[in-house]
Amino acid sequence: MSQQSIVYGGGPIFDGHSLQQGMSARFEAGKLVSLTPGSPRAADAPYVDLAGDILSPGYLDLQVNGGDGIMLNAEPSCAGLARIARAHRRLGAVQILPTLITDTPQKTAQVIATTQQALTAGVPGIAGLHLEGPHLAQSRKGAHDAALIRRMTPADLEVLLAAAELLPVLMVTLAPESVNLDQIRALRRAGVILSLGHTDAPYEQAMNYAEAGVSCVTHLFNAMSPLGHRAPGLPGAALINPQLYAGLIADGIHVHPATLRAAWAAKMGNPSPRGKIYLVSDAMAPAGSEITSFQLEGRQILRQNGRLTLGDGTLAGADLDLTTALRVLVTHCDIPLEEALTAAVTTPRQVIGQWAQDCSVLGLAQSDFIRIQSDLSTAQPICEIAG
Repeated sequence: MSQQSIVYGGGPIFDGHSLQQGMSARFEAGKLVSLTPGSPRAADAPYVDLAGDILSPGYLDLQVNGGDGIMLNAEPSCAGLARIARAHRRLGAVQILPTLITDTPQKTAQVIATTQQALTAGVPGIAGLHLEGPHLAQSRKGAHDAALIRRMTPADLEVLLAAAELLPVLMVTLAPESVNLDQIRALRRAGVILSLGHTDAPYEQAMNYAEAGVSCVTHLFNAMSPLGHRAPGLPGAALINPQLYAGLIADGIHVHPATLRAAWAAKMGNPSPRGKIYLVSDAMAPAGSEITSFQLEGRQILRQNGRLTLGDGTLAGADLDLTTALRVLVTHCDIPLEEALTAAVTTPRQVIGQWAQDCSVLGLAQSDFIRIQSDLSTAQPICEIAG
C-alpha cells in the first residue's frame, strides 16, 4: 500500500451515515484525513477521478461460510481462512466473520484455535468468528447436518466462554430448543454476540431470549417459523423489538423483494436506535470462483441460476456478494442506496462493537475503502494489502 498522499473525487462518498455529493477524500500516510467540498486536483497529491463511482468504507460480512472454492468446514486452517478472506475482499468485503456451519465438537475447537492463530498472525480481513450451530432446532435445520445438531452441554458452554476470551469477536447462532436462558446469560456476560436462528421459537420466547442477552437474528425469515397473524414467531420479535439486529440475505431468492421491503419499513419505523438491519452474504465455497458444485460434509451442493441447493432443492447458503445485495435492494425493493450501504457497512460494525452510533470514517485506513461501480455491478478495494 502506498504511503503517499492521494485525493479521490468526482463521485459520491459514503461517510458511514450518508452519501456525500461534491466532496473529495484525501488520504495521507494510508489514512483518510479529510472530506472537503469540491474535487480539487491538489498539486501535492495524485488525483483519482471516480467518474461517478462511489467511494465507501468496505463491507463487513458477518456470515461467510466459504469462498475461493473452499468451505471453512473443509479447510479449517490459517491458509483456508486467508483464501476465504482474500476472495471476499476482491468482492468488496474488507472484513468478514468466517462462519462454521454445525460440525463436531472437535472441528469447532479446531476452528476456534485456527481463528486465534490467524488473528495473531495478522491475516487480513478476519474480524473474529461466527459459529452457526450446532445448538439449533432439528425442525429448522435447513442444510445443517441433523446428526450433528445437539443441546448445549456444560462442556460446550465452557468451550464458548473460553473462546470469548481468546477472540476479539465471537458470534454464535443458536436456538432456544437447544440453549437455556441461564446459558444465554452466561454467554452474554462473557461478551459473546448471540443470535437466534434455525428455530421454531414462538414470539414470547424470542422476546424473553432478547431480554436475557440475545441481540441478533440470523438470516431473518429463513430457517424459522413464518410470521403469522396469530403467531408472529421469531420474525415478529425481530421486526418489533428495537433492540434486535436482523441479518438479511438480500438476493431476492431467500426472501421475496416485497418481504424485504416490508421488513425494511418495519425496522426503519422502530424508535431509536432504528434501522437495525445488516446484510449478509451467507456465502459458500463458490464465492469469488467459477465452481458449479462442492461438498458440505459429504453432501453435494449444486450451483445453478444464482441458487445453491442440496439435491432435494433445500437452499444451502447463498450465491451472493454484498454489492449484488445492494443492487437487489435498490432496484427491486426501492430502498434508498444510502440505507442499503448503511446495512452493508455501518450496521454490521455496530453489531460487533467496532463503531459507535456517531462513528466517523476519518482516520480509517485507505486499505479499508472500496470503489463501487455506479451501476452497483461490482466493488473492489482501492488499494492492495500485504498478506
